[in-house]
Amino acid sequence: MKKRLSFICAAFALFSFAASAVTAQQLDKKYAPIEVVTPARPAGQQDVIGLTAPKLKTVRIGVIGLGMRGIGVIERWVHLPGVEIKAICDLVPKNIERAQNELVKGKFPKAAVYTGSEDAWKKLCERKDIDLVYIATDWKHHAQMGVYAMEHGKHAAIEVPAAMTLDEIWQLINTSERTRKHCMQLENCVYDFFEMTTLNMAQHGLFGDILHVEGSYIHNLEEFWPYYYNNWRLNYNNEYRGDVYATHGLGPACQLLNIHRGDRLKTLVAMDTKAVTGPELAKKYGVDDHSKPFQNGDHTMTFIRTENGKTIQIQHDVMNPRPYSRMYQLTGTDGFANKYPIEQYCFRPKQLKNSEVPNLENLNMHAAVPENVKEALMKQYKHPITKMLEEEAKKVGGHGGMDYIMDYRLVYCLHNGLPLDMDVYDLAEWCCMAELTRLSIENGNAPVAVPDFTRGGWKKLNGFHHAMAE
Repeated sequence: MKKRLSFICAAFALFSFAASAVTAQQLDKKYAPIEVVTPARPAGQQDVIGLTAPKLKTVRIGVIGLGMRGIGVIERWVHLPGVEIKAICDLVPKNIERAQNELVKGKFPKAAVYTGSEDAWKKLCERKDIDLVYIATDWKHHAQMGVYAMEHGKHAAIEVPAAMTLDEIWQLINTSERTRKHCMQLENCVYDFFEMTTLNMAQHGLFGDILHVEGSYIHNLEEFWPYYYNNWRLNYNNEYRGDVYATHGLGPACQLLNIHRGDRLKTLVAMDTKAVTGPELAKKYGVDDHSKPFQNGDHTMTFIRTENGKTIQIQHDVMNPRPYSRMYQLTGTDGFANKYPIEQYCFRPKQLKNSEVPNLENLNMHAAVPENVKEALMKQYKHPITKMLEEEAKKVGGHGGMDYIMDYRLVYCLHNGLPLDMDVYDLAEWCCMAELTRLSIENGNAPVAVPDFTRGGWKKLNGFHHAMAE
């Protein structure tokens, strides 16, 4: 019996040693992330970091796409100073009619109309009396329209996501660099009031060194699916896997971490759940492809590490019943912020010594600051842009006013010849999630390297800021 026990113990010890040896070998192995090609910058081109263009006394625009998002452009732009809406384009006659009615209502002249064919938008881009093309169509057309607009001497403002593939992203970057035209992704969530205030706090150092940021797009779209022209959005999820709509969560996170302004996205890992609700919706709306299963998982998660050792988590779920959330959460060495499900802050008391908030000695670091402290801090650190535009923005509307602030800032920078708040590299970094997360998921959740879309220029600037004229 003793011999048998000795044999068993020896065998177990040998097995344990072998297992530990294998584990040690595995730990020693370096797993290189999947890398995608970063094309060399074409000869004669320079980056467009801090790009400025000649001042425009009047910003003359053409709008392509007048559906759910596009009609809002007309409704907001009739309230902006120093603008003219020269031309509009859509395939649906009732959208054209509604846009013209909004122009008349806003005491603007009716715009020239481009419709009747899939290529009608090209004629709009070719007009000589347009400075900016505002693109609010389905995702698949965004990039080609932006490229064509810049090639014909126009600045491009493109709804989110502005590009769905790396090839489209590089086309937009190279065209912007070659033509020296602005190419801005219309990411409205960076202009929301809590985000602007929190960014201002971050820039004043209240959170210390920001280490981790979270964002998401959690939005059940059940009531909206019938209104997407030809079911284009559901069809995209039917055909492609990954976080196909990352920018609302990622944009504010990247601004907090100064991405391509002293840091850059380096590596990501993504994973998703199985597709359950998606296939049911595809059958309901007649977009299921019988040749292959529904591609996108119901819920997608992505984890990103930056060059400077910061981390980001983003999530995407438009299928299932959950309260709306963009998460917007940050963790710093001296403070914390969270927007969803409730707005709250937490700070080391020392960080608030220069604030206008009294009775800080009772604060602790494992609870949110009291409501009166939060309100006082938000009042003190309200962003200058918000102070100037909040009342008017809430009156005009557009997601509570953040759309109006986004448009106002775009026009303001073009009027004053300033760099835009968001450039083509922001567009690239926030849009690349669509293809890179798919690569990670389809390769067993492998790490994927994020290209340096600035091609070395990410160290030129030190920190994010909204340009303000004197």
